[in-house]
Amino acid sequence: MEHYVGLDILQRLDRSALHPLVEEKSHYYFIKRFLDVFLASLILIVISPILLPISILVVLDSPGPIIFCQKRVGAKRYTRAGISSWQRRNFTIYKFRTMVPNADSAVHQAYVTALIHNDQATMASLQGKDTNTRKLVCDSRVTRVGKLLRKCSLDELPQFWNVVKGDMSLVGPRPAIPYEVKEYQPWHYRRLETQPGITGLWQVTARSSTDFNDMVRLDIRYIRNQSLWLDLIILFKTPLVVLKCSGAV
Repeated sequence: MEHYVGLDILQRLDRSALHPLVEEKSHYYFIKRFLDVFLASLILIVISPILLPISILVVLDSPGPIIFCQKRVGAKRYTRAGISSWQRRNFTIYKFRTMVPNADSAVHQAYVTALIHNDQATMASLQGKDTNTRKLVCDSRVTRVGKLLRKCSLDELPQFWNVVKGDMSLVGPRPAIPYEVKEYQPWHYRRLETQPGITGLWQVTARSSTDFNDMVRLDIRYIRNQSLWLDLIILFKTPLVVLKCSGAV
């Protein structure tokens, strides 16, 4: 695995064997939710002037809806008798549409299955070439405007509404697709033990450049060491990664 920026902080935290599902974390989750709503609402206000131009570009480029809605797997925290636990739940994620209408998901499902099982031959055949990017980059379903939006991560802007609604957090593992979860090994499910996020440790360290197992390990490491300080570090690093278009396609 390549060296990941910021993991020195996590390595120090790991020594303390922190666990997210303890009563002492209640204050953290309360403040995290407050910051999620405040910052996501503020960001939506700030970016509102560019939402209309993006919507127009999406419509002009190809027929179909402006917003792409997709079922994802998330988690909700419940507390009983002072003990917290996470329960899986499905929700609808919102993105600017970057594909042709009614795009067949079979290709992406096949790629995700190959990615999870580290079937590099299948991944290369679906890509049409060998690539170190662990993402379906050669996808004929993606529109011209869609490629630009994905490159700059602009397609994900509507997800700030998911944060306001409480489906997601600003920081956390990326929400999984149901057909992805069906391929999980038992230990992979640990990445679902917190609320999914718009950005996370994987995005700011190894975005699309590491295999699935290493991505899950990063998500689990984040979950074990969740704190406001770590969230702020990830939020600070995210714009820098986005501006470099590192790992984006």
